[in-house]
Amino acid sequence: MQPGRSCPPSYRHAPGALAPAPELVAGTLYVIGGLYGNRRALDWIEARIARESGNVTLVFNGDFHWFDVDRSIFRAVNERVTRHTALRGNVETEIAGDDTDTGCGCGYPDFVSDAEVGRSNRIIERLRETARAFPDMRARLGALPARIVAKVSGVRIGVVHGDAESLAGWGFSQEMLREPARRETAVAWFGAADVRVFASTHSCLPVMQAFDTPHGRCLLANNGAAGMPNFSATRHGLITRISETAAPDALFGATIEGVRVETLPVLYDHAGFERDFLSSWPAGSPAHASYYRRIVDGPSYRLDDAVRLKVPATA
Repeated sequence: MQPGRSCPPSYRHAPGALAPAPELVAGTLYVIGGLYGNRRALDWIEARIARESGNVTLVFNGDFHWFDVDRSIFRAVNERVTRHTALRGNVETEIAGDDTDTGCGCGYPDFVSDAEVGRSNRIIERLRETARAFPDMRARLGALPARIVAKVSGVRIGVVHGDAESLAGWGFSQEMLREPARRETAVAWFGAADVRVFASTHSCLPVMQAFDTPHGRCLLANNGAAGMPNFSATRHGLITRISETAAPDALFGATIEGVRVETLPVLYDHAGFERDFLSSWPAGSPAHASYYRRIVDGPSYRLDDAVRLKVPATA
């Protein structure tokens, strides 16, 4: 095991594990990944959901904890998130246990530097110390499912944290999906899971990619991060909304069998989040070194890089 890069066998699951009947049915489904302990983003999301009508379901698909090493923020985020359907990401899985061999459980690929991997391992160590103050919460986090199937207007949606084979898989990352062989694998995953849409997060940068499969047009919606900027020179997170109706504030989206799959901006209180972050992660800390520049300036990534709705060849 190489902490931060290798993951235990328990992280693995077959795509076919998603094939059974839907576990929840929604009129409008929000998938919220990578909140990263940003309570200001959670404030905005809750206010946005309050404007919806009908059968609205929220699924937090992992890594809703990360920067929230302050005990009061950790507890509040955990209580608010787990009122809804929640999946465990690698962060929740690791802070629920005490096995340090896995590090952060991120499953980082080779294109992520050793320095970044090491900093993430140190972040999880500190977050685990915070979580130890809440043994009941830790137990509940460890018992959360790793994946779920939803249905919106007859369209089956596989909600995962990483990819269709691993809790911390990078097969739905924007980097991997530039490779024809990786796209061919993704096509097979849609068939094995019997879904038309996959909603994921984990890899930190968003991508919405269409696929032509033997089962029809399919779509991957990876929201990147709800609790951090995702594009250069921006200061908002992203979430995925799936519904028969279109959202007036969507940045981009696509239609599958009459159902809109859209990415919405999370216009959180940036100044408040920055204060929260710096109070726990000042200059010189591992999270500051890895994330502060992104928090204030956004990553070196553009919206046009994320929207891939013209189906490329798979091989």
